[in-house]
Amino acid sequence: MSRIRSTEEAQLFVWSDVDPDHEADFNLWYDREHMEERVRIEGFTGARRYRAVSGSARRYLALYRASALSDFTSAAYKQAFQHQTQWSVTNFTRMSNTRRRVMNVALEGGFGWGSAVAMVELAPGAVDEDAIRDQMEALMAVEGVLRVHYMVPDQALSTPLPSEQTEGRVLAPCLVVDVTTEPVAEATLRQMTERFEGSVREAQTFTLLWSLDEHDLPPQAD
Repeated sequence: MSRIRSTEEAQLFVWSDVDPDHEADFNLWYDREHMEERVRIEGFTGARRYRAVSGSARRYLALYRASALSDFTSAAYKQAFQHQTQWSVTNFTRMSNTRRRVMNVALEGGFGWGSAVAMVELAPGAVDEDAIRDQMEALMAVEGVLRVHYMVPDQALSTPLPSEQTEGRVLAPCLVVDVTTEPVAEATLRQMTERFEGSVREAQTFTLLWSLDEHDLPPQAD
């Protein structure tokens, strides 16, 4: 019986560098305002922040989980997206080489979040879903692998942030694997890059900075 399931859930994926002169404030903004602000939006169920360990593509990755793609067209999300705080506006200008994608979590296996992740970005259309399922099944049998999720970007919802280059912009699917340790992440990344060979556009491992669940948040004062 397959351990891989289809889902209707979604994830906002923001992968970026930041001006080193303002990195401390960038992290403080994420940790003291932005994560909570987004997770409080109706339909959002949690968020995680990561710092890159290997690979040189981008230094920070944020993943925001939602119940469905429709949560990114809700009045609550539009309100938050169109009315950013000044702290947010300031830090958006400090980001560089950014990729913002609203993704359908098309396939998923396992549960929980690991202390590290391995991620590959695949060339669009280069790998069929059966091959993705087979690789996800193989990964689920690896000791230390907790969860695998395959994300496919929604073109209409994946509008770029100001810091993203729009010329030649590619909306590529990603395979993300949550694991227990950084060595497992490195081994998992090698397994995926070998399996998909020339279809890999980017490959990187990350360590978890922190995770926020919707149920962690206290009620807001009236």
